[in-house]
Amino acid sequence: MKRRVVVTGLGLICGVGNTAPEVWRNLLAGQSGMAPITAFDTTGFSVTFAAEVKNFDPHNFIDKKEARKMGRFIHFALAAAHEAMESCGLKVTPENCERVGVHIGSGIGGFDVIEREHSAMLAGGPRKISPFFIPGAIVNLAAGQVSIRYGAKGPNEATATACTTSAHSIGNAYRTIERDDADVMIAGGAEASITPMGIGGFAAMRALSTRNDDPTHACRPFDKDRDGFVVGEGAGILILEELGHAKARGAKILAEIIGYGMSSDAYHITGMAPEGEGCARAMSNAIRSAAILPEQIDYVNAHATSTPLGDAMESKAMETVFGEHASSHRLKISSTKSMTGHLLGGAGGLEAGITVMALQNQMLPPTANLDHLDPACRLEYIAKKPLPAKVEMALSNSFGFGGTNGSLVFRRWTE
Repeated sequence: MKRRVVVTGLGLICGVGNTAPEVWRNLLAGQSGMAPITAFDTTGFSVTFAAEVKNFDPHNFIDKKEARKMGRFIHFALAAAHEAMESCGLKVTPENCERVGVHIGSGIGGFDVIEREHSAMLAGGPRKISPFFIPGAIVNLAAGQVSIRYGAKGPNEATATACTTSAHSIGNAYRTIERDDADVMIAGGAEASITPMGIGGFAAMRALSTRNDDPTHACRPFDKDRDGFVVGEGAGILILEELGHAKARGAKILAEIIGYGMSSDAYHITGMAPEGEGCARAMSNAIRSAAILPEQIDYVNAHATSTPLGDAMESKAMETVFGEHASSHRLKISSTKSMTGHLLGGAGGLEAGITVMALQNQMLPPTANLDHLDPACRLEYIAKKPLPAKVEMALSNSFGFGGTNGSLVFRRWTE
């Protein structure tokens, strides 16, 4: 018999807030995190705005000397893990440490560190490269630093599957507990790619919105005038726990994770498979994993990034999976990237956390800037204002470059 897995803690940081309650409050208010970039001089860049984390001081969580050895994505991971661990009330002790693990990924890792150390080498030669360059930049050091911080000696893993990273991290952590390899997993993802090479690279692909004169309205999922995504940064960390373990210590249960599905498009390095068939298989696999029917899903937090092709393909995939349940407008859908921007490898963790809060609060966050619905997007999208709704089960989607797809199913917690 499979072990049941619940969510007992939550830590979120992104362009609209530095804690989960702040993120939730600002999403319901429709607040945009997008603004002109402050991290570097954007002169000469075709895109000059992003969804930066604001008023963030890593020294609130990390010793100054240690912080200098870490990339910004690690700072975000440690901050979100701190909030998640505080909210769940779990203490890692010599008695339980081998049953507490970490699975935190990043799509890119320490872009900021790579750029900084490359500049140092060009200016002064290889002797100017910091000895902390590699451990400050590589993807698995977010998980490694969190594991060290809490003394978690269980499984310690990192996933790097582009924009599906966090969904895969949470899903694989869920399965780790399900198969009895751990009782608790600190899971999610972090990203910090608002750097010259990050913005310049995505702009060169023509993947980004170029609404430099109107950043707050730039990200427009499902809108016919959408023109690309907006880069965001931050982290989303969930504490997953075996149900009996959580109950035994009197933990507050936020939601239950009941399904996880994956698939590959096997089609193109950046484009989705025709008709969104790979996305559809990930959702169907997650629903099958949850042992429920498609019509039992009440809400989808869509991957929808505001790209012309991607949003339409995800909508088509939802039509395929949910059929009449979707076409009759009973299924509710929103994309919170319209406010947070796209956290890339951190997106799935942030959006899984938002989905959990939607179940908790019986309130669905809106899609900002949805003024003129694209005729190719034919479903029920929550536009501009939050929607009070009875939500028992919800699905969170993440899809990434290379055709890698992941979907998670959460259920509202009731005793």
